[in-house]
Amino acid sequence: MSLIKKEKDKKEKNCYTVEFSIEKETFDAAVNAAYKKNVAKMNVPGFRKGKAPKAIIEKMYGKGVFYEEAINACIPDAFEAALKESKLDMVGQPEFDVKTIDENGVVMTAKLYVKPTVKIDGYKGLEIAKTVKAGTDEDVDAEIECTRERNARTIEVTDRAAANGDTVTIDFDGYVDDKQFDGGKAEGHDLKLGSGQFIPGFEDQIIGKAIGDAFDVNVDFPAEYHAKELAGKPAVFKVKLHAIKTTELPALDDEFAKDVSEFDTFAEYKADIKAKIQERNDKAAENEAEEKMIDALIEKLEADIPEPMFVAETENFVRDYDSRLRMQGLDLSTYFKYTGMNLDQLRAQMRPQAEKQVRVRLALEKIASAEKLTVTKKEIEAEYKRISDTYNVPLDDVKNMVKSEDIGADLKVKKAVDFVKENAVFTETAE
Repeated sequence: MSLIKKEKDKKEKNCYTVEFSIEKETFDAAVNAAYKKNVAKMNVPGFRKGKAPKAIIEKMYGKGVFYEEAINACIPDAFEAALKESKLDMVGQPEFDVKTIDENGVVMTAKLYVKPTVKIDGYKGLEIAKTVKAGTDEDVDAEIECTRERNARTIEVTDRAAANGDTVTIDFDGYVDDKQFDGGKAEGHDLKLGSGQFIPGFEDQIIGKAIGDAFDVNVDFPAEYHAKELAGKPAVFKVKLHAIKTTELPALDDEFAKDVSEFDTFAEYKADIKAKIQERNDKAAENEAEEKMIDALIEKLEADIPEPMFVAETENFVRDYDSRLRMQGLDLSTYFKYTGMNLDQLRAQMRPQAEKQVRVRLALEKIASAEKLTVTKKEIEAEYKRISDTYNVPLDDVKNMVKSEDIGADLKVKKAVDFVKENAVFTETAE
């Protein structure tokens, strides 16, 4: 029997001390394993490396030379058994301490925190305002124009001067105080006139110039320019214009609709765009209303939440963020290098959302329990398959990585969200 006793801390809320044992036979086996693992690294006079007996090493380095490694090897199984017997719902990571090591084995203590007692009333009949934005003709026209621009043709211009909106190919060489400066020279550079990509006034002075023209562009660097040695100074760019290109937008007709959609007429295509915009607006309104509902639930939650719950959830957020970065070929170290942030700053940034997640989860778990919401084996299997399909991971691997109890707990939380939603009163207004 691993569990010896559990005691509630009188000073800290939701904190317990669990005392548990590691049997002598188990501990001795772990000590022997630690000896075999490390003996080859230990130099003992009179013995070849790796051949010194355990008793000699213990006499030379102290009897407890292998204890720390042996205890660390024994803790997981011993503590898991003790925790299961204690029936405590632990959160966060425990703090271990060795109480005694003697002829009977090892006695240890673990300071741990448990989920708080939760109270939540009034979660039925929540009154939530839901504002739905109507899709306008301007929204439809803007989306169609974006599609139109993506399907535009690029045409070489040879019979006129450069105009606003054209893309020109230029060489330029910049001087300040009659001296060239870093970054002020390029050849064959494409610049869209009117884009504001260059210093104010630069692009305007290219308008009206023809292919083959060589000319000076006179500008002043902005006072707040990022290169301080150039800020506020006048500059001269020697420019040569090599090419002019313009874009030709397709006509908004039935042929355009056929090219960019599954519809045969422009009217059908336009109606579909408007329907999709409204569908997006409806979904956005739904999500916003659900977020308001969640915030209303949090307001009704009563619980003394232990700090380790917030710390653990913050770490989950950091790990998830790191995973997303790795999927993009980055990692946290690279992210910190580019942003100038560090791990503590990232944790501080994610802490508010982590705190909210903890409170939401506690509220929904309490509702699921109060309403006796259940999950079937079939639903758990379906969720396993969904995870497998979503992340392209073999089903058996998913089952090995995620306990069915955890899947069931997550599904109950989702059902609790649905329950609150079904019992809420949404007042819908159009914007």
